[in-house]
Amino acid sequence: MTDIRLYMLQSGSLKCKVHNIKMNEGAGADYEIPVPFYLITHPKGHTIIDGGNAVEVATDPRGHWGGVCDVYYPVMDASEGCVAQLERLGIRPEDVKYVVQSHLHLDHTGAVGRFPNATHVVQRSEYEYAFTPDWFAAGGYIRKDFDRPGLKWQFLNGTQDDFYDIYGDGTLTTVFTPGHAPGHQSFLVRLPESGPILLTVDAAYTTDHWNEKSLPGFLASTTDTVRSVQKMRALAEKTGAMVVTGHDPAGWKAFRKAPDYYA
Repeated sequence: MTDIRLYMLQSGSLKCKVHNIKMNEGAGADYEIPVPFYLITHPKGHTIIDGGNAVEVATDPRGHWGGVCDVYYPVMDASEGCVAQLERLGIRPEDVKYVVQSHLHLDHTGAVGRFPNATHVVQRSEYEYAFTPDWFAAGGYIRKDFDRPGLKWQFLNGTQDDFYDIYGDGTLTTVFTPGHAPGHQSFLVRLPESGPILLTVDAAYTTDHWNEKSLPGFLASTTDTVRSVQKMRALAEKTGAMVVTGHDPAGWKAFRKAPDYYA
């Protein structure tokens, strides 16, 4: 597969409460959010963005995640692991060139270490924080997902490397968007036919965050979170990009899902 395409995939969902996603809202109401990840096919080698939940939580969620399951409970089948889903699309693990991480929270590290030829691209500040998180953030990082021997890492350095061009041809560009996590990054994808698509990932969980009507239920910095949304809104307006928020159960339904794609 050599065409440049964007596939949107889902590795199950997370059961939680509204206030876990929208700060101080919902009065304890139940909520279930999708866990997206993305595949870009490219003649220079393919890229996975995040990878969703680790496949291990499909069979042993508490054994893999521990107490965080009391807040975010994964609903997932083993067939929804990123390797299995790519294989159904005809993508072999060895054909993946990059695993690009928005950040290293537990519902975004499902691809790390599963693709033998991949360079893993992440913000240096996020990688370092994941090993020494503050107490309130520690449950979001499952060290065994990303602390794996023999991985090839490429570290980006915040504003210094902002708008880093992964392929060098404009197809996939990182956008530094800290706030939800100290080293969070979003992605601008430019496609030959579909045009620009902005993947906010967790810099804007939902359209309410995007429209500046809610704060996310989990964040490292309120100020950085708000400013990152403002930065992305300006970028979307400038480029005319279609905006894809990170975990919006209503918004996610509107997009094409694999095996369909954007080209």
